[in-house]
Amino acid sequence: MPVATLLAALVAVALIPTLLFIAVLLERNNRTQQDILTTLAEATAGSISETVDRELVSMVTTLRVLSTARSLLLDNQREFYDRAAVALEQTNSHLILFDEDLNQLFNTRVPFGSVLGRPSDPGPIELALQSGNTVVSNAFYGQTAQKWVFNVIVPWTDGVIDRALVLTQNAEDLTSVIAGQNLRGGWNASVVDGNGVVVATTFMSSEIGKPFFLWPNGRPDGPPSRTTISVQGEDYETIAINSSLSGWQVVVWSPSRIVAAPQIRALQVFALGGILLAILSALAAWVLGRQLSRPVRELEADARRLGSGEAVVEKPYGVAEIATISAALAEASRDRQQAESEIRFLMREVAHRSKNQLTVVSSIAKQTARHAPDLVAFQDSFQKRVQGLARSTDLLIAGGAAGVELRELLEAQIEVFRPDEEARLSLTGQRVRLSHQAAQTIGLAVHELATNAAKYGAFAASNGHLAVTWTIEGDRLAIDWQETVPGFVAQEEGRGFGSEVIERMLGGTLDAEIERTVGPEGLSWRFVMPVEKLQPEPDAVRAERRFG
Repeated sequence: MPVATLLAALVAVALIPTLLFIAVLLERNNRTQQDILTTLAEATAGSISETVDRELVSMVTTLRVLSTARSLLLDNQREFYDRAAVALEQTNSHLILFDEDLNQLFNTRVPFGSVLGRPSDPGPIELALQSGNTVVSNAFYGQTAQKWVFNVIVPWTDGVIDRALVLTQNAEDLTSVIAGQNLRGGWNASVVDGNGVVVATTFMSSEIGKPFFLWPNGRPDGPPSRTTISVQGEDYETIAINSSLSGWQVVVWSPSRIVAAPQIRALQVFALGGILLAILSALAAWVLGRQLSRPVRELEADARRLGSGEAVVEKPYGVAEIATISAALAEASRDRQQAESEIRFLMREVAHRSKNQLTVVSSIAKQTARHAPDLVAFQDSFQKRVQGLARSTDLLIAGGAAGVELRELLEAQIEVFRPDEEARLSLTGQRVRLSHQAAQTIGLAVHELATNAAKYGAFAASNGHLAVTWTIEGDRLAIDWQETVPGFVAQEEGRGFGSEVIERMLGGTLDAEIERTVGPEGLSWRFVMPVEKLQPEPDAVRAERRFG
């Protein structure tokens, strides 16, 4: 057989399968691109809807917190106005108070006492007062704001007086909330209210307050869906999702030609690449086919496994470069699994610590507010207690998973109150490491004790002395707090925040046995706690959390 015939047969054998493969690849690529675009757009629409709902939930929560103000119960509108103005100072929201006749009592957009008219959109307020439920309005033009706004209304009553608390926000401010979403490739997002009016959009701010241009005949009936809409000869791909809280719709949309453009370019590139591949295959298939096809397919499978998070094992190949890639994929797989384990551990750790901190700060705020006679006293006490918590937190961060030394915790909390004479303070005890929870709780209690010592006890008198000792007695830690004050006169015992911390947090959280003694020369406290309640997590537990 002539060599030319043999070469022609080899070219045909190499070329035909290659062209068929490229045709299948192009068709699959087109479907994959369509699926990816749809999935990304749907995910983005869902994410924006969740973001809008979180913003509305935050506004509802703010209203419910404000509705608990004592000044509202006493109908002290000026005090309630001042408190609301301070609380909303760093937000984009403003509070409006309406009576049952829909008269504006005040609006934090304007000074207290300003003459205010009737509501620009009374319907949702009437609905909230009649139903007793929280209501989210549609967008409307606010006469006071002179902008397009929307309201969240919470009804309030004490059984005699009915009020409507309204948190109002400029519609354009909601745009900044959704602008951070990952919208690419010509996609835009619009939040459309129940009347088909644009509340927020990433397209053009001038569209706010106008009917959504893709719904020229008003908001369509039926559930949200993915569809193609033609407007003025232009096709648009749209994905709409309902906001569960407000009844609004989040619409992610893009001109069809822009959506299809990357696919067309990809098809062109694939087509050109297919032609070149066919030519190269015809020339080199008989030389390289057997050596490269199998390892390349295996590498492709390894790369897919790596992309899905599966383990990839290094394999020996006859071609040095392919063997290097295989080793790199295996190493990348190990690095990815280790990094994912680290990320999962860190996220759990951050979430756990953040929740603990928020719970403690919330408790401090509630208890301080309960016992503070006025706002100034609350601010001073709350600031000092949060600073005490911050000092404990600094120690927690420095100590890491190993915990905090009890001596360091005592020194950090007492140092800010200690007089200049070092002899007036003594700390005696063995090395004891505390867990994060125990360190926060004991730190708050020590802060309160040191505060009282500075006000009434050992540090208040010029010749007072404070001695803190601690010992481990079997399976229990005993801490003795002894204030010696010559000529000591006991203060009338009250139940303040310090008592709450000691009794509820030390007693409740750490199962502490508490003994308080008032003598002729001072005050003493004794705390006895189970050691198992205080110890940091063992290494094995941390390792399980880290890699489990």
